[in-house]
Amino acid sequence: MSGTDQGIEVGIAGRDGLIGVPILLDADRTPHRIFMQVAGAGHSIDRDDLRRTLDENASIRNLLLRYVQAYSTQTTYTALSNAIHTIEERLARWLLMSHDRQDGDEIPLTHDFLALMLGVRRPSVTIALHSLEGLGFIKATRGLITVRKRADLMAFAGTSYGVPEAEYDRLIGPLR
Repeated sequence: MSGTDQGIEVGIAGRDGLIGVPILLDADRTPHRIFMQVAGAGHSIDRDDLRRTLDENASIRNLLLRYVQAYSTQTTYTALSNAIHTIEERLARWLLMSHDRQDGDEIPLTHDFLALMLGVRRPSVTIALHSLEGLGFIKATRGLITVRKRADLMAFAGTSYGVPEAEYDRLIGPLR
């Protein structure tokens, strides 16, 4: 990020995909910051080994390019959501996206991290979490959010959630 500490989430990847999409598109770097929000295991592959594998195996290349399409849809819908949805709807969307990539219903996230992901001030996240908690969709405690009523949270998120997930399902398979 050039000269600023500000940021906002534009995409999320977990066990469903990968980071390093620019490598798949034959670029050598990205201007974006990439960081892990929830601890877990991961795998890495050397850039040259990945490029060689893509050249030698069309089925892996095609699968990863389908992932690029799904991820591109996700980032496009993130921009749309940031422009037209309320903080509560955006938070619901973001929690659902995180939940898609977690085992179980607990998501270990802090208010500060959620503020960074949503591009809002921390007090706004606290208010939005209280709103979703008051509706019974989640339970929020220090550093931990538990999804209680996923279907209701999805209904509340409305058009902010669903299209990228359907695209992923169409191209690759179910997230959850």
